[in-house]
Amino acid sequence: MTDDQSSIDPRPKSWIDKIAGVFSDEPTDTQSLLELIRNAEQDQVLDADALGIIEGALQVSNMQVRDIMIPRSQVVTVPAKLPLTEIIELVTKASHSRFPVIGENVDNVIGILLAKDLLPLLISSGSEKFDIKDIVRPATFVPESKRLNVLLREFRETRQHMAIVIDEYGSVCGAVTIEDVLEQIVGEIEDEFDVDDDSFIKKFDEENFIVKALTPVDEFNNYFKTAFSDQEFTTFGGLVLQHFGHIPERGETIKIGPFLITILNADSRQIKLLKVTSPVVEPKQKRQA
Repeated sequence: MTDDQSSIDPRPKSWIDKIAGVFSDEPTDTQSLLELIRNAEQDQVLDADALGIIEGALQVSNMQVRDIMIPRSQVVTVPAKLPLTEIIELVTKASHSRFPVIGENVDNVIGILLAKDLLPLLISSGSEKFDIKDIVRPATFVPESKRLNVLLREFRETRQHMAIVIDEYGSVCGAVTIEDVLEQIVGEIEDEFDVDDDSFIKKFDEENFIVKALTPVDEFNNYFKTAFSDQEFTTFGGLVLQHFGHIPERGETIKIGPFLITILNADSRQIKLLKVTSPVVEPKQKRQA
């Protein structure tokens, strides 16, 4: 076999081999890596879905728990002192799978209640001796500054699906689930309990709100009592994109009306998640993951 013949590999290249070929010039930072990956997608080495997942995975390493957590005011908790019948009623109404169980107040988290752990009690005759502390799972506590990629690794290692978020003073400021993290990589994960009408906007604190780019302009107007036109763009993300004049990257900011808009999540094609800093408004209720 000649040298020329030996250099020809008759086997079809896998997509990993193709990507490796694209990286002939080794990237020196995240931005240059993203450019190479986007070029690979343009050359049809990657499809759009794969590109989006890779970009999401890279962005997760730069995001913190505070960027995606469910704020304290919107976390559905179960007081440990409630009788079984009232706990079942609360769990059924909320339709979530996991609930922080609290003692005297929200800062006193005893553990995590899995809704499925209540099922044996429904057919048990010993419910009068019920003590929720006998069935709660240990709670995991994480600082709001923890990186999402680190949190995801910890979720996998511990097989936990929910963590309680605490601030620098040790007070509970929210909760985060593995679903919240995965959504930053693969996009929104809808389940049978998600309600589109009340899931576009999530209050973070009195001035900051997490807003999906797909939020209809009229929904945004209704929530924030604004009057943005929806004649040219039907989504708030489209409106923001128009003001930027280009597809922004995570961390970029822009002033639109009275609002300061910060990009939390975006890929090479679209904006996905925004932080809106605004005057104080009365928010709607938001689901708990």
